[in-house]
Amino acid sequence: MTPRPLHSALGDRVEEIPFTASDGTELALCRIASEDGAADRPPVLVLHGLTASSDMFTLPETRNLVDVLLDAGYEPWLLDWRGSCRLPYNEGRERYTFDDVALYDIPEAVSLIRERTDGRPLLVVAHCIGALCLSMSMAAGLVPGLAGVVAQGVFLTPKMSWKTRARLHFGGELLRSRVATIPTDIRKVGLWSKYSLLFAEVSLGAECKDPNCQILQNDSWGVGGSLFEHDNIHPVTHDRLADLYGAVPMWILPHLRGIELAHSVLRFNTGDGRYDALPANALDEAGRTEAPLLLLSGSDNRFWYDSNKLCHEVLSSRYPQLDVRYAEVPGYGHLDTFIGRNAALDVFGHIVDFLDECRSVAAAGV
Repeated sequence: MTPRPLHSALGDRVEEIPFTASDGTELALCRIASEDGAADRPPVLVLHGLTASSDMFTLPETRNLVDVLLDAGYEPWLLDWRGSCRLPYNEGRERYTFDDVALYDIPEAVSLIRERTDGRPLLVVAHCIGALCLSMSMAAGLVPGLAGVVAQGVFLTPKMSWKTRARLHFGGELLRSRVATIPTDIRKVGLWSKYSLLFAEVSLGAECKDPNCQILQNDSWGVGGSLFEHDNIHPVTHDRLADLYGAVPMWILPHLRGIELAHSVLRFNTGDGRYDALPANALDEAGRTEAPLLLLSGSDNRFWYDSNKLCHEVLSSRYPQLDVRYAEVPGYGHLDTFIGRNAALDVFGHIVDFLDECRSVAAAGV
């Protein structure tokens, strides 16, 4: 399997590493080398969200997260887990649940990185569903010894507004009975298709005339949320939205609905022994988390709303021994915390400061 080339200005500094999970699913993992070729930098595993890919961290039109991590002395490792739009099978949509990502993709990527980095302290920066799946891996004890974790948007306590919840549970189920995926790119399905009414609906009241922007920013694939603040997006990034975000699989909705109703990350495959390593409810096992945790969110996140603020309150109350912090970035939504044109100035400083602190603690411990 050959993943779609990473869209970046990094050239031959991108090392693509063949990676197949133990259940046979081919994934994509790449290491970004520093210009000086240093081999002693702390590795940072970076995880994207559902339908996205590692491209969201390497935008050549902005000062991106990978640029900032490299300049701060880190070695970025980018995992395209099985929900990535860079993977060629993604449009065909091999079915999976978040359990698969938590059980196979993330722990096995962590193991491979540790093998390649001689046991250097490993940090993680995770976004959206990547962070949610990581929370299950951590609660299961499958990724012990992480030096620090940044979770953006959502982690252990998913929470949507009542409007988004209602549309996810009822409208989503109606859509799931009729289509296998919801596209982001109108060019792939055409104006006159079975998706026409959906694209028409998400255009209502939109401030932008681009249908691909409308389905992300105005109405989040028809579930009533919004994925970014429009003014925060660079024009070049705006024109590439359909390349950055793929189609949403409808079969994932039952798992998503279950965890949102519970405001906790639940195992979906309760009757399959292969998933017994995962807890039934990740929040109940969160006390075994060892890594310092920074919960990050935009102040105007209109998809996951105050999920991470809630998570901070719950973890601080139930597990006071944990090192859990919360940071909120004014004027940002959800995706723009990473793809925003000024994210390097407004957001990434929170991440690097936290990683630097964790790095110092890990070095002192060694």
